[in-house]
Amino acid sequence: MVKTTMWRCSSIEGVASREGLLSSFPKSLLTHGEAISKQILSSLRAKTCDSWSPKTNSKLTLILLAQPGASARFGTWCACQNRSAPMSQYSQFSVSKVFGMPSIPEKVTAIGYADGSNPFIPATDTNYVFRKEFLREVLAYLKEPGGDALFVTGPTGSGKTSGITEIAGRLNWPVQQITAHGRMELTDLIGHHALVAEKPGQPPVMKFMYGPLAVAMREGHLLLINEVDLADPAELAGLNDVLEGRPLVIAQNGGEIIKPHPMFRVVVTGNSTGSGDASGLYQGVMMQNLAAMDRYRFTKVGYADEEAELSILGRVTPKLPENVRKGMVRIANQVRKLFLGENGEDGQLSITMSTRTLVRWAKLSLAFRGAPNALEYALDQALLIRAAKEEREAILRVAKDVFGDQWR
Repeated sequence: MVKTTMWRCSSIEGVASREGLLSSFPKSLLTHGEAISKQILSSLRAKTCDSWSPKTNSKLTLILLAQPGASARFGTWCACQNRSAPMSQYSQFSVSKVFGMPSIPEKVTAIGYADGSNPFIPATDTNYVFRKEFLREVLAYLKEPGGDALFVTGPTGSGKTSGITEIAGRLNWPVQQITAHGRMELTDLIGHHALVAEKPGQPPVMKFMYGPLAVAMREGHLLLINEVDLADPAELAGLNDVLEGRPLVIAQNGGEIIKPHPMFRVVVTGNSTGSGDASGLYQGVMMQNLAAMDRYRFTKVGYADEEAELSILGRVTPKLPENVRKGMVRIANQVRKLFLGENGEDGQLSITMSTRTLVRWAKLSLAFRGAPNALEYALDQALLIRAAKEEREAILRVAKDVFGDQWR
């Protein structure tokens, strides 16, 4: 429940001083407080949570209901003051229990949110298998970002995005997610004005629509930018101030100021490390600004090892014979070697078999188990139809060598 209190004061400074918010107000406003108060302070309202007091770390929102002709100085100042949320909103999760890591002591915990009802919390997959090193690095960042953003790099389909969302989902950490592209602009992240109808059939009204960056900063969500190296480096550099912990100033919304929530985090994913794509396999990847990349810490995600992928297939397709699952994993690893290259040599294939594709192949093999050579039929749909003729034949040769007489 929200309670509303009406204040009638002689100056803005009086309100700010009374509530311990003096440092939150620009000095230019305090200087002109007396003059402004004559016009609009009679309409100053404060909405606070019932539990709020100047000594607690809760969220305080000051809403200014200005009269016509009121000072433009107030119109350009953001009335929203973001403060730390009460600690009761947070929770410590046992890494061993939540992430299925029995080798980790139960006393090792990770911070997250106590409330799991937020619609922006990612859905989780009970069959997901976490990699210990990646989990450790991401949890370390979430606990103490140290003024950095996190750049997750790795080949296509290696589990960059799913790894982040699976971790966030288990910590009840809401995620604002967007996929970058060559025409993405900073306003796609911050927000824009749009004509919006409250209900179907009603006349639309002009309204500012907050983007994922603004929402994440204000609410303490995780901002996840996928394929970040596809973005224009000039646009991505617009995040520099935010990554350094400075407030977000939304000039197009009356100069609104959003201060970063203490739980605000930025994670990006990409197939490169921001220095371009030397392999030529990922079209559209751009070399990013060196100064912008200096604001990230990096973690690398490779393809899961054979044991992990066997565990994944065992959970996802338990009805598939074990020897078939093992053969699929062997084929996937051989295809990856041909894709990535070995001993400094370039890869021989332009496509690869990611864990995502491997799981798709296993599922389709079960679905088409009554068809002639269900394994090849499913592999075509999972991967090979989009491959060049020569590459398709090369991968089929690998499959025939692995499965032998079973490949029929």
